[in-house]
Amino acid sequence: MYAQFGQHPAPSHVIAHLSDPHLLAGGVRQYGVVDPEAGLHLALQRLANLEVAPQVLVFTGDLADKAEPAAYHRLRELVEPAAEAMGAQVVWTMGNHDERSEYAAALFGEKAHGPQDRVHEVDGLRIVALDTSVPGYHHGDLEDSQLSWLADVLATPAEHGTVIAMHHPPIPVPMLRAAELIELLDQHRLEEVVRGTDVRQILGGHLHYSTYSEFAGVPVSVASASCYTSDPAPDSRFVSGVDGHTALTMTHVYGDRIVHTVVPLAHAPEVSGYPSDVIAQLEALTPEERREALSRKDSDFNNQHEDHTPR
Repeated sequence: MYAQFGQHPAPSHVIAHLSDPHLLAGGVRQYGVVDPEAGLHLALQRLANLEVAPQVLVFTGDLADKAEPAAYHRLRELVEPAAEAMGAQVVWTMGNHDERSEYAAALFGEKAHGPQDRVHEVDGLRIVALDTSVPGYHHGDLEDSQLSWLADVLATPAEHGTVIAMHHPPIPVPMLRAAELIELLDQHRLEEVVRGTDVRQILGGHLHYSTYSEFAGVPVSVASASCYTSDPAPDSRFVSGVDGHTALTMTHVYGDRIVHTVVPLAHAPEVSGYPSDVIAQLEALTPEERREALSRKDSDFNNQHEDHTPR
């Protein structure tokens, strides 16, 4: 764990939230253009660059664009070794493009046709993968049995609370009106189950862009997609999917709060920065010396190390 530079301690849990990889079998491109496998590769490479690795990778649905068994197997081939190298667990969640029987067979080795709801434990943090898919449709819904199951799970608080991962986020979508037609139905029913429990966070996908809200007194974070994204400000289009702006979201869990950071997947040219070898130098200083070195505008440290040379 890195040395503490500021007033807040290190987070208790680090979650990498990825969504909507939409993998296709045989290297097929989406719409003949988008390479979903390349986007997932890039996301995993970005995670490998982190100074503090995540403890868990949470995927919030639409794992395979056409629910092809070969696409699910390829997903595992790409993700599981990368997660193992980071020392991270993987949490899969169903999306509207996934099919329950193929999903269960390829990812869990199970024969199943019903909702794919599962509970994962990550160092005292409970993560519930909630299946909001409706067979044959793109909108989301939850069966009475699922809500009863979730209520039973939440009846016993977890050590560090609960995170719910679900594909259809229970929030308004003012920037993408078309998504209102394929949203999670009857959201008030889920609210009755979640409110007042130990749920600290809801992670969602489906929208193909990053957005944030609140539901039942709980923060909601929607991650963008790793394949293609929805343009929230398109030019004279009802819906516009674009080959760009892909991202993942890092979720850092603290004792009293949660912090989200959007990590763009595409590389951009650096115009300023500090070399990585300054970290050891800063860690060797006292807190007062570090503040003087970094905060003081004319410090010797800043004059020596700040680099505006294009890379």
